[in-house]
Amino acid sequence: MGRSGIKLIANNKKAYYDYFIEDTYEAGISLHGTEVKSLRMGRCSVKEAFVRPEGEELFIYQMNISPYEKGNIFNKDPLRVRKLLLHKYEIRKILGQAAQKGYTIVPLKVYFKDSLVKVEIGLARGKKLYDKRDSIAKKDQRREAERDFKVKNLY
Repeated sequence: MGRSGIKLIANNKKAYYDYFIEDTYEAGISLHGTEVKSLRMGRCSVKEAFVRPEGEELFIYQMNISPYEKGNIFNKDPLRVRKLLLHKYEIRKILGQAAQKGYTIVPLKVYFKDSLVKVEIGLARGKKLYDKRDSIAKKDQRREAERDFKVKNLY
């Protein structure tokens, strides 16, 4: 990300392959102990993570934040459930949209924004196998066009 004050920690590329991302939201995340230090070192994975509502709150599951090497009793379980911090009206809006058939909430990115840890979550609809094939074909065409453009500019 080229904007000032934003440092990308983890990106979930698989989510863009598996889902159509309809809408995105920026959420804070509740962290404990040495988790922020681990994130500063880039020790985070959201590949297998998913977001699930519980009551009127959202929680992120399977987000792996590796333990801080120099930490001790302050290290937490790497796969513990973490609460997402959003306004009530945002949560209600997300839950209303996610209640529709075929929609789910997936984490897309984890990043620092002005020294605060943020998670970008997306309201997503699953792709069928033929949609995934179509995505791969378009990506290959775009790569080929970029490659041809580079070759033409060399001469």
